[in-house]
Amino acid sequence: MKILVPLDGSEYSNEALQVAIDFARTKGAQISIISVVPYIGGMDDHEISPSRMQRHMEGFEKRADEIINQGWEVLTAAGLEAGSTRSVIESASVPDAIIDYAEKEKTDLIVMGSRGLSPSARFKLGSVASQVAKYSPCSVYLVKIPARG
Repeated sequence: MKILVPLDGSEYSNEALQVAIDFARTKGAQISIISVVPYIGGMDDHEISPSRMQRHMEGFEKRADEIINQGWEVLTAAGLEAGSTRSVIESASVPDAIIDYAEKEKTDLIVMGSRGLSPSARFKLGSVASQVAKYSPCSVYLVKIPARG
C-alpha cells in the first residue's frame, strides 16, 4: 500500500504525517512525502521583476526543502524511511500537483491536513484539501486539529 502525505509546514500537515505513520505501521504501507512549491511565473514585468521573482522562488524552494527534511526526520524517527520517498515539486497549481503525483505513483491513500497555512478561519475546509478530495484518483483522509480551549 502507498500513502501520500503532502506537507506545507502547517500544524495540520504535521498531524497528517503522524496519522499516516500510525496507519503505515498497522498496514505495512510505504509513505511518500511531498511539498509543492507554488510557481509564480507568468506575471509580466509590471507585476514583479524577474530578479525579485527568482528570489521569491528560491525562498519557496528553500522552505519546501526544510519542510521535507523535517518530515523525513519524523519518518526516520518512526523507523519508516525504508521504502518511503520524498520530493519537492514545482507547480502553478498545488492541488493539481498532488493529484498528478498520486496518479503517477499509483497512490492508494492521500493523508493530508484539512487546512493549510492560510490564517483565515472563514472556511472549514481549505481550498487545496477541497480540490484534492474532489478530484483525487484515490481515497483521501483529511486530518483536522481538535479545537483548543
